[in-house]
Amino acid sequence: MQLKGVAAAPGLAIGPCLVLEDIIHPDLTQKTIDSQDIQAEQDKVKNALDKAGKQLELIRDRAVADGQEEQSAVMEAHLMMLADPILNDGFLKAIENDLLPAVGAVQIGIEKQAAVFEALEDAYFRERAQDIRDIGRRVVNLLLGIQEPDVSNLPNPLILVARDITPSMMASVDAKNLLGIAAEIGGRTSHTAILANNLAIPAVLGCQGVVQSAHGLDEDEQIAVDGSTGIVHVGITVSQAEKLRQEIRRREEIHHELEQIKDTPTRTMDGVTVQLAANVMGPDDLDRIQAVGAEGVGLYRTEFLFMDRSQAPDEEEQYKAYRKIVEGMAGKPVIIRTMDIGGDKGVEYLNLEQEENPFLGYRALRICLDRPDLFLTQLKAILRAGVHGRVLIMFPMVSSLEELRAAKIFVDQAKEELRTADVPFAEDVPTGIMIEIPSAALIADLLIKEADFFSIGSNDLTQYTIAVDRMNAKIGQLYTSFHPAMLRLIKQVIDPTIEAGGDKFIGMCGEMAGDPKATMLLLGLGLQEFSVGPAGLLRIKKIIQGVTMDEAKLVANHAISMETAGDVEEYLADAIPEDLKKYLL
Repeated sequence: MQLKGVAAAPGLAIGPCLVLEDIIHPDLTQKTIDSQDIQAEQDKVKNALDKAGKQLELIRDRAVADGQEEQSAVMEAHLMMLADPILNDGFLKAIENDLLPAVGAVQIGIEKQAAVFEALEDAYFRERAQDIRDIGRRVVNLLLGIQEPDVSNLPNPLILVARDITPSMMASVDAKNLLGIAAEIGGRTSHTAILANNLAIPAVLGCQGVVQSAHGLDEDEQIAVDGSTGIVHVGITVSQAEKLRQEIRRREEIHHELEQIKDTPTRTMDGVTVQLAANVMGPDDLDRIQAVGAEGVGLYRTEFLFMDRSQAPDEEEQYKAYRKIVEGMAGKPVIIRTMDIGGDKGVEYLNLEQEENPFLGYRALRICLDRPDLFLTQLKAILRAGVHGRVLIMFPMVSSLEELRAAKIFVDQAKEELRTADVPFAEDVPTGIMIEIPSAALIADLLIKEADFFSIGSNDLTQYTIAVDRMNAKIGQLYTSFHPAMLRLIKQVIDPTIEAGGDKFIGMCGEMAGDPKATMLLLGLGLQEFSVGPAGLLRIKKIIQGVTMDEAKLVANHAISMETAGDVEEYLADAIPEDLKKYLL
């Protein structure tokens, strides 16, 4: 039997499975208490929060002792969420005002906070709902006297199967005996997926029905988890197992082959060089991008510094985070995007009003231009970090020339304030914009006169161009960056940038840049910088190194003349030279 889920961490693993039983909590959100019991119930919550904190600290400290930086960082984030006064006060107020019992107050407070994250546009932030529920589950378990699942000492090498394999489980798991994971909850940007990638453990998440199917296996039957395709094979036969082992060997050969080109230039067969950079969320990503030879950072998502906290980070905290990335890249370019948060992002300390359509509302640069206190603080931190390497500033959600001009005035003001305070900073920091709104794409010829570079955000540009919410299951199949309108818009952005010449350049930092099927198309259209996730970087490099620019131009010219997205995608997959097709997976 084959089940399909989300390809969350690459790799293929075969083995016996251990199914973690799901803990069902009673719903106490409708139960009430007597007013005389308010203090006792509040004390229960405070005690459970204290114990939960000690448990998380223990997991964090073990991770630190084992040199697992990513795991310890996730637990540190959980500790910050657990200590959030807004969340904790909410529990206590629900007990006092609504006469809820301790468990019910925590259940309502956690779900309310999780719902805020699930409503967000950015996939990474949506997945933070899983972290909130992980924390809530731990607190409720303590309130009910339920033991946490212990995965720190697995009996033998096996695949872990559960409805939900939480980030805290992943941070404490016995990695030496963990072959792979399959869970019904979670996505590609969840902390569970991030930790699985960090441990090089194949993972398939969002795989509905996998628990029930695994429960039906005999003791000697095995399953296979393919984290590259998102497929879980349940109850495999001997012949199926052998075929899968052959596939594992084939992929290992490809992986070894790709490792050999890590330090080679990203250059076509006829000598055209492009920049191959990586997208990062923070300093913790440095090891991953250095391991694949990233030639720069094409997108530093600074919004993660602003989330999951009760107040905005100050200039010094931001400076230290940016400096760490800049120094780690040792002179390679680092494009730092100013905070891309807004009405849909649930940052409570910004006191943002509820909006009917937050994706088109008060967000990103629109907030920055309206909040000089936040914007200038971030710009000064970035400019200071520029002393330690090569930094570029990128503004998100730009829709007009007026907005670009206004943002650049703030950059000049930030420089003047640093100059007055006699604080060292980089004077010549290029400023560019993300092209993610159709209006910006359509006036690219005007914007490039005053911008130093563009980076196409293909995810949002696709969503806005074809009016499809890619997270809406009913219409998700309509979402595709290979739509002919998208190809025309991309060309309309690239052409004037190339014509402008000089030091100006055009890149892409959306998912399309990391899709091997799109590589020849984008190369042929003239894209000069690809910024992708670390996991897929070397595949893109291999394809670029295996074609000529003339071949890429022929492919691009034909693709852009096609009438449907399906035809474009099919053609691009077929156009890749035969010896490179194995890198599509």
